[in-house]
Amino acid sequence: MQAPVDFADITAETPTLSTVTAEYQAIQTQFNQAQTSEQRKAAIEQWDTLRRRLSTWKELTQLHFHQDTQNPEYKTALDYCNELSPSLIALEVDLKRQLIHSPNRAELEQSLGRQAFLLWEADITTFETAIAADLVEESKLTNEYTQLIASAKLDFQGEQVNLSGLQPYLQSKERDIRHQAEQCRWQFFEQNQDRLDQLFDQLVKLRHQMAKKLGYENYIALGYRRMQRVDYDQTDVERYRDQVVQEVVPLAMELIEQKAKRLNIDTVYFWDESVFDAQGSPAPIGDHDWMLERAQEMFDAMNPSLGDFFAMMVERHLLDLQNRSGKAGGGFCTGFPTYDVPYVFANFNGTKNDVQVFTHEIGHAFQMWRSRNLPVLDYLWPTLESCEIHSMSLEFLTGSQMEKFFGDQADRFRSQHLAGSILFLPYGVAVDHFQHLVYANPEATPQERHQMWQQMEAHYLPWRQYGDLNYLNKGGLWQEKQHIYCSPFYYIDYTLAGCCALQFWAKAQEDYSQALTEYIALCDRGGSASFRELVRSANLISPFEPGALTQVVEKVRSSLKAAD
Repeated sequence: MQAPVDFADITAETPTLSTVTAEYQAIQTQFNQAQTSEQRKAAIEQWDTLRRRLSTWKELTQLHFHQDTQNPEYKTALDYCNELSPSLIALEVDLKRQLIHSPNRAELEQSLGRQAFLLWEADITTFETAIAADLVEESKLTNEYTQLIASAKLDFQGEQVNLSGLQPYLQSKERDIRHQAEQCRWQFFEQNQDRLDQLFDQLVKLRHQMAKKLGYENYIALGYRRMQRVDYDQTDVERYRDQVVQEVVPLAMELIEQKAKRLNIDTVYFWDESVFDAQGSPAPIGDHDWMLERAQEMFDAMNPSLGDFFAMMVERHLLDLQNRSGKAGGGFCTGFPTYDVPYVFANFNGTKNDVQVFTHEIGHAFQMWRSRNLPVLDYLWPTLESCEIHSMSLEFLTGSQMEKFFGDQADRFRSQHLAGSILFLPYGVAVDHFQHLVYANPEATPQERHQMWQQMEAHYLPWRQYGDLNYLNKGGLWQEKQHIYCSPFYYIDYTLAGCCALQFWAKAQEDYSQALTEYIALCDRGGSASFRELVRSANLISPFEPGALTQVVEKVRSSLKAAD
C-alpha cells in the first residue's frame, strides 16, 4: 500500500528495453523454477509489480502530452514511449502465453480468477513481432490527429478560442449564435479535410495490414480482440444495434418534435439539438473552484465513501479540469497503479457539459480507487463497455444533487440530460456500424467513407437536418470523433453502458439507497469478471437480451412527458 502522494510528486523512471528484458527473464526463470504454489504466486506478483510500474510510466507520459500538446519534451517522451511499446508488448505476450499453457493453470486460475486468463487469451492473438513497426506508426498517426484537433484557434465573437472554448456559443439561447458557432467549428474541419482524410485512410489501411499479418480476414475481428471482448461477438452487437433502431429511434424522433415545440420552430436543425428550450441550456452558476466545493458537498451527501474519495482527489491535486491553449480536447480518466491513484482530465468551458463530463470521469476514477487492491493489474479496470457503466451511471446517480450546480435550473438539466442520453444511443450505434463498414472495405476512398457515414445518419439519425452546414451535409460529422481515429470500435461501449446506466437511473427512482449500494458493489468488482457477468452481478439486464431497452425506454418516455 502506497503512502499518500501529491500529483506533483508522482514520477516514473523511463525504462530501457534491456533493463525490462532482464526483469522479464528473471521473472520467467523464477516461475519456471518454482516448486510450490506460493513460489509461483510470488513470481506472478513480481510480474504484476513490473507491469504496474510500466503502466504508470506510460500513463504519465501520455497525460503530460495531453496537458500540453505543444511541449516538445512531452512529445519526444511520448514518441519514445510509442517506439518502445511494441517490444514491451512482445515481452508481456510471451509471458501470458506461458501462463495460459502452464500445467499449473488450474491452480493459477483459482488464485487469480478465470477472467485474467480469458483476457490473456485475447491478448496473445493481437500481437506478433511482424506488426511492431505498424504499431509505432499507428501511434504516430493518432497523436498527429490529437495535435491537429488541439491546434484549432478559432476567432469568434471577438475572441480566439479552441474547440472546447467554442462550446458555450454552441449552447447559446440565441439561435443565430449557435448557428454561427457551428459554421465556425466546421470551417476548421473543412480547412483540414485533406489531412483528416489522409490520416484516416492511412490508419485504416495500416490496421487492415496488421490484421492480415496476424491471419485475420480484416481488422474487425482483430479490433474486437484488441478490445478484449471475451463474452460477446459481432452478431450480438448487430442485434443490439437493431434493437436501438426499433426501441430508441422512435422515442428520439418524439423528443426532436417536442424540442421543435419548445423552441417554437418548424425545423430542428443540428445547431438546435444542443439546447433544451428557448432559454438555451442550463449552465453551472459558478467557476471551477466553486464547482469543486459544490462537488464535495454533493459526494458527502450521497455516500461517505464517495465524499472521502473526492476529498482525496482534490487534496492530492489529481484533477486537471480547466481549458487552456494547447491542451488536448475532451475528457478522460487515467491512473497510476504504482501509486494506487486515478487522475481526471477535462476541459471546463462554462456549460452543462462540465458537470456531465466531470461526474462521468469521477465515476471511472471512483471505480479504479475501489479496485486498486484486486490481485492483478488486469482487474484494475474492467473492459471498456463495463468501465462506462461506472461513469455513465454516476452521471444519473448524482442527478438528485444538481441543485448545487444549477440552482432553480436543475430540473431543466435533469430533463435535458435524460433526453440527451436517449438521443445519444442512435448516434453511438451509428458510429459503431460506420466503423464496421469502413474496416470491411479498407480500400474505400475518402469520399466513399463520407457516403458510408451519410448512410448511417439516414438509418439511425433520420431526424438530423444540417441546413447550410455543407461540410456536414457531405458526411463529415464523424471526423470530430477522436475515438474513430484513435480507438477503433471503442464507441458501442458507451451505448451498451448507457443501456445499463439507464437501468440504474430507473432503480434510483424507486429506491435510491439500494441503487447506490449496487453501484458501489459493481465498482468494487473492477475488472474481475466479463461484461455480461458484471451486468448480471449488478442485477441489470444485459443489453444483448431481447427487449432489454423496452422497459427503460418507456420509463424515460413517461418521465420526460411528466416533466415537459
